Amino acid sequence: MSQNSSLDDVSIVLCGEAGQGIQSVEAILAQAIKKSGYNVFSTKEYMSRVRGGENSTELRVSSKRVMAYVDRIDILLSLSEGAVPHLKNRISESTIIMGDEKQLKSTSFENTLPIPLLEMAKEMGGAIFSNVIAAGVIACILNVPKTVFNESIKDIFGRKGEKIVNKDILAGTKGYEIGKNIMKSNRLNINVKTNENVFNEVLLNGTEAVGMGCIAGGCKFMSSYPMTPSTPLQSFMASNSDEFEMIFEQAEDEIAAINMALGGSYAGARSLVATSGSGFALMEEAVGLSGMIETPVVIYLAQRPGPAVGLPTRTSQEDLNLALYSGPGEFPRIIFAPGNLEDAFHISQRAFNLADKYQIPVFILSDQYFADIFYNTPMMDIDATKIEHYLIKTDKNYRRYQLTDDGISPRGIPGWGDGLVLVDSDEHDEEGHLTENLDIRDKMVEKRLKKLDLIEGDVLAPELIGSSDYEYLIIGWGSTYGSILEALNNLNQDKIGFLYFKQVYPLDKSVSDYLVKADKTIIFENNAQGQFADLIKLKTGHDLHKKVLKYNGMPFSVEEIEKHLKEFLEA
Repeated sequence: MSQNSSLDDVSIVLCGEAGQGIQSVEAILAQAIKKSGYNVFSTKEYMSRVRGGENSTELRVSSKRVMAYVDRIDILLSLSEGAVPHLKNRISESTIIMGDEKQLKSTSFENTLPIPLLEMAKEMGGAIFSNVIAAGVIACILNVPKTVFNESIKDIFGRKGEKIVNKDILAGTKGYEIGKNIMKSNRLNINVKTNENVFNEVLLNGTEAVGMGCIAGGCKFMSSYPMTPSTPLQSFMASNSDEFEMIFEQAEDEIAAINMALGGSYAGARSLVATSGSGFALMEEAVGLSGMIETPVVIYLAQRPGPAVGLPTRTSQEDLNLALYSGPGEFPRIIFAPGNLEDAFHISQRAFNLADKYQIPVFILSDQYFADIFYNTPMMDIDATKIEHYLIKTDKNYRRYQLTDDGISPRGIPGWGDGLVLVDSDEHDEEGHLTENLDIRDKMVEKRLKKLDLIEGDVLAPELIGSSDYEYLIIGWGSTYGSILEALNNLNQDKIGFLYFKQVYPLDKSVSDYLVKADKTIIFENNAQGQFADLIKLKTGHDLHKKVLKYNGMPFSVEEIEKHLKEFLEA
């Protein structure tokens, strides 16, 4: 960053070893920045280890709303010797690198700004305080009021007691002193504007948006086994279980978890299970059980790179096929993939209604990147949500799998009414008794598949963003939304449209029309084989012109999307 440059969109990256409290700094700063009236976006990348390695957090502070990761680093605050080498591919000549002189001694980059982090931290009582000092430096540079910063420290560390909080506030004050000296040196010229609308907005991450949607959808039972990056949703639901009269059960394994969820649903409770790729692989038989006994369940599948446990703390979109083809046999399902916080809330709420309506498994596909991102957003319109009820009170002649014209049998639950509610994982007759009658087998398969016709009338259509008179069509699904949207806005080309899919199965009938209209099509996916592109071809017959696939465990940056789009337009 040159001395005379002025930034109204600043990318700040903090990097240090696992165990140095990088995530605490992120939480303090994101909250303080938002409370100061600035638009903020935050994302993290971290290694699968408790100590050591290098973890980093990116904070974007902007005069405009931001919801995407950028490669650009304007300010790098290094908390370890390995920080600069770890991020060297993202550092440019304009990047200002701050850090303790000892940590920067081997740095070959010239634009460094040594600050006495370790010295001050030791004076405070230990190196652990360097993270809060660093947070104070950044907060001061961004003109965050000290009272707001102190309030955020109390919110984050309040549970540790007054003595610790006061120490952290003092550490933050030391950081503010460093920040003031930096600003006096005129090395930085940050010109981010506040926005009064931000004060009334909420700061959420993807996990919280999904969790709020699940609660609004009437979720009453959740059983899961911890697995990154689905664990934060489990923690969110468990911590809110008392207030919203939900039951959370940490099962002994993934097989038990999904079967418990199906048991809860059989008893009438809207049920949720959360996991990641290799954990979900253990659940596949029970997905088939859901299909056979026509018992609803919502499955939150937070993707990470595979095969097996792959890269536990990185991101991917590799499990679309896993969700699409999971479970033996043939039966309907719905797969959602929200790409922004508002959609995550409304889709998660909708998932429970549709699971109950069609008596099927419904998937919410997320990933590490989307689960962890924070940004400010208007409060969700909770009044616009509605819990739809589909259970019936049974009579003595009740048949759980009654053959109907639309394939949906009346769903009763044990103990409500006079009927007997039988379920069986084998093929069964209308009452629920096991059968090997081949005529009944045909009728039951056809009954279950009939529901697809109704489901296809309930599909969320893809959203066209940008020019409706497009020549070039970008296709993205799920978490690629933010980066594609910002790149599209930066290019400002009236011949480009962006077709954003928040539901990836079944596909809306309008998809073919969008594809036919385009001269050329390009898709961005975080997997190695173009799984969604293949699904589009399978269902529409259209082969997309270009696939941009990324599978190293990192999300697409805005700059990457722009680069590929420029090449695409010039080809």
